[in-house]
Amino acid sequence: MSTRRRSSRKEMSGSRNGSTRKRSLTMDCEVTKQCKRPKSLAHSAPACFSDDQACQKIRDSISYNVDNPISIEDAKNNKVDRPVRVYADGIYDLYHPGHARQLMQAKNVFPNVYLIVGACSDSLTHKLKGQTVMTEWERYESLRHCRYVDEIITDAPWLVTEEFLTKFKIDFVAHDDMPYTSAGQTDIYADIKRMGRFVPTQRTDGVSTSDVIARIVKNYDHYVRRNLERGYTAKELNVGFINEKRIKMQVKADQVKKKVRGFNHRSRSLMDRIETTSQELILKWEEKSRELILNFLDLFSADPLNQITEIWRESKEKVRRAISPPGSPTRSCSSDYDGMSNPSDIDSGDDDVEYFDTYSEPELSYMHEI
Repeated sequence: MSTRRRSSRKEMSGSRNGSTRKRSLTMDCEVTKQCKRPKSLAHSAPACFSDDQACQKIRDSISYNVDNPISIEDAKNNKVDRPVRVYADGIYDLYHPGHARQLMQAKNVFPNVYLIVGACSDSLTHKLKGQTVMTEWERYESLRHCRYVDEIITDAPWLVTEEFLTKFKIDFVAHDDMPYTSAGQTDIYADIKRMGRFVPTQRTDGVSTSDVIARIVKNYDHYVRRNLERGYTAKELNVGFINEKRIKMQVKADQVKKKVRGFNHRSRSLMDRIETTSQELILKWEEKSRELILNFLDLFSADPLNQITEIWRESKEKVRRAISPPGSPTRSCSSDYDGMSNPSDIDSGDDDVEYFDTYSEPELSYMHEI
């Protein structure tokens, strides 16, 4: 597709989803079925320019009748004794898959096609459309190395006229069928369509030079940081002093974050290993402890398993009592001292009996053990 187009509809970012890729693959398969090319699709040299002697020689050998041009039906049915000369034009800035697909369709619109591609110069493009990323020489060279292209016309005109077709002996012009408003015209291909020498191609939705530039602008900081790290100066990138310092500080902050994340990851790994090792040691210790106790009880008891069970039960009971001691006695010891000025007046005999009678037998046993 031509990058010269200013599409009136908004380019949808979602058009690069699975359904779009499926349609593109289907279109490619249909075009490939119509294509009768040799088994080897590789070329050993790039396409030549229109002013090269090889291209001029090909044009001179062609019989071209302006008054009786080739019809579309004859071209489709391959009733022509020479390759059909098809012309596709555009800016082709930031050459991308959309360009390649357009040229592939133009090359296979008829069974036997000689594809001529024209690219406008920088001066004409900047005047009628706007600034380009690539220079005209870079755009020409990108097109020369596309395997579908046979000839390149440099400094191509913005409007395709009948005189231009006659000069280069062009049979048909290939472009997408949407009207292209430019240079004061509602559709610059309207005259070619009226002449019956226009063949439509399909646009690749969501893939355009504008879309590529939008992605670069969206990730501006990322690409500036990347190029600064690769040795470009701020002046070469047209970055101001403040932005340069800000970006460099952000780079250092990201490096610190990366180191911290690495340290945390290593710390977590170390703690996991320690925890795993400690659990393994505890399990081994318990196994060895049980084995040692069983061997010891086996010497003094006929049923060591019941004996160790009883030991575990008694140990748990002692621990439970230590954690939850019995409540306070019902009789307060401090009441025996009420009204007494001399502690020696306390009768230690019967009171001791009464004091200990307030406890149950298990509680007295526990206190004795303590």
